[in-house]
Amino acid sequence: MNTAHLNFIDGAWVAGPSVASNINPSHLDDVIGHYTQAEASHVHLAVHAAQHAFAGWSTSGIQQRSDALDKIGTEILARREELGRFLSREEGKTLPEGIGEVTRAGHIFKFFAGECLRLAGETLPSVRPGIGVEITREALGVMGLITPFNFPIAIPAWKIAPALAYGNCVVFKPADLVPGSGWALADIISRSGIPPGVFNLVMGDGPLIGQAMVQHPGIAGISFTGSVAVGRRIAQDCAQLGKKVQLEMGGKNPQVVLDDADLPKAVELCVQSAYFSTGQRCTASSRLIVTEGIHDRFVQAMMERIATLKVGDALASGTDIGPVVSQRQLEQDLSYVPIAQTEGGVLVAGGLPTECHTGSKHAGYFMRPALITQTTPEMRINREEVFGPVASVIAVRDYEHALSVANDTEFGLSAGIATTSLKHATHFKRHAQAGMVMVNLPTAGVDYHVPFGGRKGSSAGPREQGRYAAEFYTTVKTAYTLA
Repeated sequence: MNTAHLNFIDGAWVAGPSVASNINPSHLDDVIGHYTQAEASHVHLAVHAAQHAFAGWSTSGIQQRSDALDKIGTEILARREELGRFLSREEGKTLPEGIGEVTRAGHIFKFFAGECLRLAGETLPSVRPGIGVEITREALGVMGLITPFNFPIAIPAWKIAPALAYGNCVVFKPADLVPGSGWALADIISRSGIPPGVFNLVMGDGPLIGQAMVQHPGIAGISFTGSVAVGRRIAQDCAQLGKKVQLEMGGKNPQVVLDDADLPKAVELCVQSAYFSTGQRCTASSRLIVTEGIHDRFVQAMMERIATLKVGDALASGTDIGPVVSQRQLEQDLSYVPIAQTEGGVLVAGGLPTECHTGSKHAGYFMRPALITQTTPEMRINREEVFGPVASVIAVRDYEHALSVANDTEFGLSAGIATTSLKHATHFKRHAQAGMVMVNLPTAGVDYHVPFGGRKGSSAGPREQGRYAAEFYTTVKTAYTLA
C-alpha cells in the first residue's frame, strides 16, 4: 500500500489508527490514494492546538492574514488544471466543472485576502455627552467546519477563508468520500505562512469525527453543509451547548417555465440545473414547473436534449455528466424512479444505470438522466431531495398556480423562472420563498462574492460567502469611552 496521506494538526502531519482507500467513481479499480482516519482524540488535539494559537492569530496584523490568504489563492489558481483533474477523478464531476470549482476556490481566498484589509466598525456619539461609542467585530474563536462531498474544494474554501480572514482558528473535516481534495487544500494552507495550530485537518468517519467536533467545549461555532437529518441534530446539540451554528442542508428547488419563455433557452437552463454535476448540487432544480401552453413542447424538447447528453468518465473529453459519487448514492437515485412510477409518474427519459459512453470496461456509478412527467406536488418525487440526475415535471395552469407550487415545499434554497415577462419576473423575485432567485438562468451557479443560503428547511444561521460571512465568523463588541 502506498504511503497514507495524514491529518494536519498543530503544524504537523499526524497519522491515525487506520487508513481508508479513496476510489474513483468513474473507474472502481482506480485507487486514488490512501487517507488516514482520525479518531476523537485527534479532534481534541486539534482543538487544543487551535485554542493555543487563537490569541496570537486573532490579534495578528491584517496584512499577515491577507498575505497568507492571497498566497493560498495564488497557488490554487496556478494549479487549477492539476487540482481540477484530481477533483473530477475523486468526486465524479466533469473535468471542466472540476477546473471551474478549483478556480472558484482560488477566487474565494483572494476575495477574503482583501476582506482582511476592509474590516470596518462604527464610531457613534453616545446619548450621554462626553462619551464615545465604538462598535467593532472580533473573531469568535475555534471554528469547526464540516463539508460535503459534492463541492470538495469550493465549499471548504468558502468556510475556511472567512474563518481565517476574521481571525478565527479552524478544525476542518472533509467528507469521507472525498478526502483528497480537502487534503490537497490543507497541504497548500500548510505552506502559506499561517502559524501552527491556526488551521487543522482531521479526516475520518463523519458521525464519529463530526460528533466529537460538535460536542467539544473548545469549539465556539459549527459550520455544516450536508443532509437535513444530520443538520437538524447538529442544530439541537449546538443549541444545548450554546454554540453558534451555520447550516446548509439542501433543497427541492423549483424551476418555473412559463408559456412566454424562450423554449430553447428554457430547456438548456433546465438541463443544466437538473443534470449537470450529476444533479449532486443542493441548488439543482429537480422540480420543473411548466404552464399548460408550453408543457408538451417543453417535454418533447427536454427528451430530445437529454438523448444527446453523454454520460461517462468524468475526465473524458465530451462527457456531459459523470458518475454519481458512490454505490449508495446510485441506489438512492435509481430507487426514486419506481417510487414516482408507483404514484402515477411516467418515465419518459433515462432513469437506468448505464455504461460509460467512452466504451471503458471499468465499472462506474453511471446513470442516465431521468425525466418523469405527469407528477403532482404531493408525490414523494416532488417532496424529497433525491440528489442525483432525476427531474420531475409538474403541469400548472398559469403563473399564479406555478408560484404556489414552487413555494409548496419545506425547502427554500434556490428558485428559478424562465419567462420573457418583466411583470412575472419581477413578481417572482419578490414572492419566491427562496434565499436565491434566478431569472432565465440555471438555479445552480452563484458568484463567490455574494451571499449564499436559503430559508425554511434549507438553511439556518447567517449566510455564507461574501461580506455576509462576517455575521457568522465574528462577534460584535460595543465599547464606551469617557472623554
